[in-house]
Amino acid sequence: MKSISRQHCERLDEQDPLADFRKLFSLPVDLIYLDGNSLGARPVAALERAKSVVDEEWGQGLVRSWNNAGWWQLPVTLGDKVGQLVGATPGEVVITDTIGVNLYKVLSAALTLVPDRRVILMERSNFPTDNYIAEGLVKQLGSGYQLQLVEEGALIDAINHTVAAVCLTQVHYKSGRVLDMAGVTEKTQAAGAMSIWDLSHSAGALEVNLNRCNVDFAVGCTYKYLNGGPGSPAFVFVASRHQGRALQPLTGWWGHATPFAFEETYRPAGDIRQMLCGTQSALSMAIAEVGIDIFLRTDMARIRAKSQVLTTLFIDLIEQRCADFDFEITSPRDASRRGSQVAITHSQGLAIMQALIARNVIGDFRAPDILRFGFAPLYNSHCDVWDAVENLQQLMQNREWQREEFNQPRIVT
Repeated sequence: MKSISRQHCERLDEQDPLADFRKLFSLPVDLIYLDGNSLGARPVAALERAKSVVDEEWGQGLVRSWNNAGWWQLPVTLGDKVGQLVGATPGEVVITDTIGVNLYKVLSAALTLVPDRRVILMERSNFPTDNYIAEGLVKQLGSGYQLQLVEEGALIDAINHTVAAVCLTQVHYKSGRVLDMAGVTEKTQAAGAMSIWDLSHSAGALEVNLNRCNVDFAVGCTYKYLNGGPGSPAFVFVASRHQGRALQPLTGWWGHATPFAFEETYRPAGDIRQMLCGTQSALSMAIAEVGIDIFLRTDMARIRAKSQVLTTLFIDLIEQRCADFDFEITSPRDASRRGSQVAITHSQGLAIMQALIARNVIGDFRAPDILRFGFAPLYNSHCDVWDAVENLQQLMQNREWQREEFNQPRIVT
């Protein structure tokens, strides 16, 4: 393989059709941010939008803004925008709550559609909160319900007529590998089970088409690639064929058919609003909309194409420039099977990542030994990739990771 130069990366940046999007994000000068798969960068316009909501809509409009500023409709209007990015039709996605809460809702709703079955099938190495939520649900339900955890290689064979729901993450949070959504969903439904997908590392990173894959339910977040801000609300997808039939258990007033009738008993909305529960955060949603709107100015095919170039470039540079430092690439080499992140392992992974962050190259660490690098095509450049590997090579050569300050425990890694 021909050695890759920084000049080559500069030429790629000059030819990049998405290069102009970088100016829409506020990033510190001389910092290389490769953690957009954990928390996306702040859109420049988010600051003014937050000020407008606080000063004008809240400060001046007060309670009138639920009507006049469209606060009441934000969960649905933003949901329809996200729906365009994940292959849903209007009225199938709503922005609300957190991924964990939404997963609890859709797991519960899915089980009501297959009342004669008791098994939830999940991958053992899922992001833990998904498995924790399912674990808590089956304990609450009792009556023979069980959570079956399997390794990825045993997944397909485990889908059979005993399974009620198959709940999976499309892009693995550690390795970045991409599951075959269409194939697994087809197998799931052929067995008579419900398909549920977590799109946390998919939405805004790769092309997703929930309806083309005939998915039943999905959840995802807005604070990673969609740049909605720390703790910004998640989203939930319910295929239109299930709306009005698959009912979620958190029966709060925002999910009522007529919330302001203040009826004595709960009567669920017959559409996607039934997935709502309590009063929604208008401020968080308004800020999240800024990031979502940026994505609607391009298309996911272009974003995905650049993502594959960036991650492949990173892998090639690691192999060329860091071959002597005992790194192992654990993400798939096939770009079509890899999300917009690359995982490499090292026995001193935490200390190395802390040393890299001290050099203003920000990735993150996942126990026990994974250095994780996320690439956001709308603001990461090809030179970012080259410079990140340059810094990694230098700190390994200088053994900077051995310094005491880089070997201290961290709460957030």
